[in-house]
Amino acid sequence: MAEFVSTERDGMVAVVTIDHPPVNALSGPLLEELEAELVELDADEGVRAIVLKGAGERAFVAGADISEFPSLREAAPQQNGGSARGIQKLGARMDAAHTPFVAAIHGFCLGGGLELAMCCDIRVCSDDAQLGQPEIKLGLIPGGGGTQRLPRLVGLGRALLLNLTGDFVDAATAYEWRLVEKVVPREELLDTALGIARTIAARSPVSVAVLRELARTTRDLPLEEGLRREADGFRRCLESEDGAEGVAAFLEKREPEFTGR
Repeated sequence: MAEFVSTERDGMVAVVTIDHPPVNALSGPLLEELEAELVELDADEGVRAIVLKGAGERAFVAGADISEFPSLREAAPQQNGGSARGIQKLGARMDAAHTPFVAAIHGFCLGGGLELAMCCDIRVCSDDAQLGQPEIKLGLIPGGGGTQRLPRLVGLGRALLLNLTGDFVDAATAYEWRLVEKVVPREELLDTALGIARTIAARSPVSVAVLRELARTTRDLPLEEGLRREADGFRRCLESEDGAEGVAAFLEKREPEFTGR
C-alpha cells in the first residue's frame, strides 16, 4: 500500500497527490513510490492527463529530504549522485511518458520540488507560491535537473541568479520569467489545473504524444532537422485512426471520439 502518494480519478484525468508532512520533502522511498505510480498511470489507456500536486497548506514540494543527506554522503561513491539521480531518473521517466503532466503548485516549490515541477509539461501556480533552488545555501548545487532544465525555461542569466543566490521568486516573477504558465488565486488552483488537464485529455492521445515527443527531442536541434521531424510527426498523426476520426468529425460537424490509436 502506498505511503506517500495517492491518486484520484476525474474522468480521464488522474490527480496524484504527494503527501509527506510537513512540506512533502522528496525522500528516496517517496521518489520510488511516485515513479512507480506515474509509470502505472502512463500505461493505463483510461488516463490521458495527470495532475501532480502536494498535500497540505504549506508546500507543493519544499525540496529533498535533507535528513537523508548524511547517509547519502557516506554512500555517495557507490550511488553516483544519491537522491539527485533519483529525481533525474523520475524526470527521464516523465519525459518518455505518453501522458502529459500538469503541476498544480502552491506554497513552497523549492529545490527538488521545483525540479519535479520542471519535469511537468505545464505549470500552474497559486499567487502565494514561492519558487527557488536554495541548494547553494547548503554548500551544494541542484542535482535533479536544476542546472539543466531551469536555463532552458528561463534563460542562462536568470537560472544562474536563482542557482547562485538561492533566493526565491514569487508567483508573479515566475510567470514573467516563463517558469510557470499560469498564476491563479489559491482557491482556484486545482480547478484551473484540472480544467487544463481535462481539455488535453479530450484531445487525441496520438497527437498529444507526438507533440510531447517533439517538444523534448527537437528543442536543441537545427531548425531544418526540427522541421523534418515535425513533418514526420504530422504524417504519423494523419495516418492514425485518431487522425482519420478527427478529420471525419470536422467534415461531419460533430465532436470527435478519439481512441488513442
